[in-house]
Amino acid sequence: MTGTVVLAGSLDRSGRWLATHLAEQGWDVTCMSLSRSEWELGGYRGLSFRSADLTEQVETAEAISTENPDAVVHWASLPSPERHAGMRIFENNVVGAYNVLTAAGRANARIAWASNESAYGFQLAGKPSLPEYLPLDEEHPLRPEDPYGTSKVVGEQIGAMVARRYDVPVASIRGSWVQFPDEYDCLDARTNLATGAGNFWSYVDVRDVSTAIERAISADFSGHEPFIVSAEDNYLDEPIERALSEFFHDVPDSCTISGTDSALSTAKAQSMLGWEPTHSWRDTVDDDEFVFQ
Repeated sequence: MTGTVVLAGSLDRSGRWLATHLAEQGWDVTCMSLSRSEWELGGYRGLSFRSADLTEQVETAEAISTENPDAVVHWASLPSPERHAGMRIFENNVVGAYNVLTAAGRANARIAWASNESAYGFQLAGKPSLPEYLPLDEEHPLRPEDPYGTSKVVGEQIGAMVARRYDVPVASIRGSWVQFPDEYDCLDARTNLATGAGNFWSYVDVRDVSTAIERAISADFSGHEPFIVSAEDNYLDEPIERALSEFFHDVPDSCTISGTDSALSTAKAQSMLGWEPTHSWRDTVDDDEFVFQ
């Protein structure tokens, strides 16, 4: 399936990868945010830009209604509690999600948006803790202790509301730590287990994120569905069960992962979206693929 899609959000590195991937697959992509940044869209066929403040409901609704897209991808949020006040993170993320998703619903558009693994509550928790079972899946309880993770839980509830009210499919993409072909930051984090313990040393390549979003706005499903998007492996250079025991001094009673396995299960995305990750740090660190400046 292809058609018209509004990509609502910042044209940062992951947004650029997503925009160009969708365009390369035949989608007509309208990038929508307050500022177009320094990226020149004119050099890419199938990409255009429309300015809109996504925290302003009337402006967002008018912009999306005018575009009348087949699909809307909401790809904007403030992520870091270390760089922004908690209330600013929560308000920006929730208001933006409400404005974009409700406008998309009224336009009868298929929807995918950037939730996050932080919704589970482990990554930014005050004290490290283990989940009830591993690998984590979409059924595990969401128990965030921070404004960012909480904003994602609220965003998923907004997505569920929009799906009910407007009878459109909504995919909440619970993405892991995004890595880029030229910069796998997760490999530098291996020297300190504490750095990645909050998501149990999981990651995902931005190219796999892009294909997951494409599948989410193309697949045949109804209602609201969350989907974990992660690499198949972890980024450690040691068995994950050893890392769990070393850092947490324990493993969940129900734990079926070992060796290089990821702590995040993508079985639902594989089953419902026909998507599976194809990139690993083991074979992409030295890729010469084009990267954005």
